[in-house]
Amino acid sequence: MAKVTVLGGSGAVGSVAAKILASSDVFSDIVVADINVQEANKLVKEIGKGNVSAVQFDAHSNESIRNAIDGSSVVLNCVGPFYEFGPPILKAVIGCGINYVDICDDFDATEKLIAMDEDAKRAGVSALIGMGSSPGLANVLVRFCAESMLDEVEVVDIYHAHGGEDVEGAAVVKHRIHSMEMGIPMFLDGKFTTVKLFDESGRALEGETDFEDVGRCNVYAYPHPETITLPRFLKGVKRVTNLGTVLPPSYAELIKTMVRSGITVEETIEVQGQKIVPLEFAVAFILSRRDKLLREAGLTHPMGCLKIVVKGYKDGKKNAYIFSTSSSKQGMGQGTGIPAALGAMLMGSGKIKEKGVLPPEGCVAPMDMLELVRTKVKLGKGATASFIMEHIDESGKSEKEDFLTMMGK
Repeated sequence: MAKVTVLGGSGAVGSVAAKILASSDVFSDIVVADINVQEANKLVKEIGKGNVSAVQFDAHSNESIRNAIDGSSVVLNCVGPFYEFGPPILKAVIGCGINYVDICDDFDATEKLIAMDEDAKRAGVSALIGMGSSPGLANVLVRFCAESMLDEVEVVDIYHAHGGEDVEGAAVVKHRIHSMEMGIPMFLDGKFTTVKLFDESGRALEGETDFEDVGRCNVYAYPHPETITLPRFLKGVKRVTNLGTVLPPSYAELIKTMVRSGITVEETIEVQGQKIVPLEFAVAFILSRRDKLLREAGLTHPMGCLKIVVKGYKDGKKNAYIFSTSSSKQGMGQGTGIPAALGAMLMGSGKIKEKGVLPPEGCVAPMDMLELVRTKVKLGKGATASFIMEHIDESGKSEKEDFLTMMGK
């Protein structure tokens, strides 16, 4: 038996992961580590198991990180934003020689994490990064197609939409702002490139897509790391894109407007004798309007959608596979926290043997993960979920079926 420490364990994602880990039999001890130890203790009381405990830690302090993870077999890092905290936390974990899983979905942080690959190998550490929904589940399903359904993968297009979570923190909004301001990586025409969301290059990728149980949504370029990791795994692939949105669309547009107007800079300015940071004001303003926009849109509960389109060849013939997942009363917390917990279980049970820093497609066997989904994942009260696979053959004939039923659930 082993001990797992969930960093950021009382947050929207970490709390979901901690509950799932506590309900499994993979770990003998689960530690909820958070800067807000009151919330961590509250979660421990809610879980109500003797092998779950809380500890306070500060992600800004290397000493605090090392103290929190002492004696762990696996560290699950759910502390955002990852462009700030991902690299220093992984560095500390590698220094302690502990296996690691995170939910990093910032591509710039991903590049810094991958740069620690040799350090992890020397320390004998397995580090699974980006084990959420997108990245995470999306990567594993692409690997499933590449290994089991197609001889050659030519195109991967990933789409996602989610929103309506009960609580949204400043770190999430800052992540979204950060994602909109940077050069966004895409793999187009067999080459790595970057696009800017509000420039012609970004607008060229914008479009509409249909999501299972939600309908048609406008999606835009997202800087998720699948576009930089999947092309290294899929030899010969010509295109890998990642497009998404936040629900409701009015909330996504508010964030885009704040970024487009330039009110998200971090340089301090003076307003009526007070020093303020525009970014902090923008985040506070966005969050102050969120509940009103949710009510106006009629979004009364969390909703999450993921769609992965994989096109390629089988026996020389064109084939396409479309995986569509959606969940009602489950949003980002569940959509990210559940795969994160499964990744920690795979790590804790010895299913991930590769050493170094690896994305999901580099070390997670699809059948291992699907078996955990089958045996360990239970939806919350009132929650529903669908997982559909559509196959389109060379003639355009389409067949849909429930993916988990097909895989034996």
